[in-house]
Amino acid sequence: MSEIILSVTGMTCGGCVNSVQKVLAALPGVQSVEVSLAPGQARVVVEPARIDRATLAQAIIDAGFGVGD
Repeated sequence: MSEIILSVTGMTCGGCVNSVQKVLAALPGVQSVEVSLAPGQARVVVEPARIDRATLAQAIIDAGFGVGD
């Protein structure tokens, strides 16, 4: 397992946090997701052979949020 931390922009409430969490948790290869509003961060534990950072970032963008560096 591997942990990927993404900076998520555009989240303004708990509903946004839930949306990002649902989108990431639904991806194949994702083991667990923890999204925090205060630092605007998603901590994702993944199977590296099945999913990568770019795929996670694209899922967040497709859900209407941004991903920082």
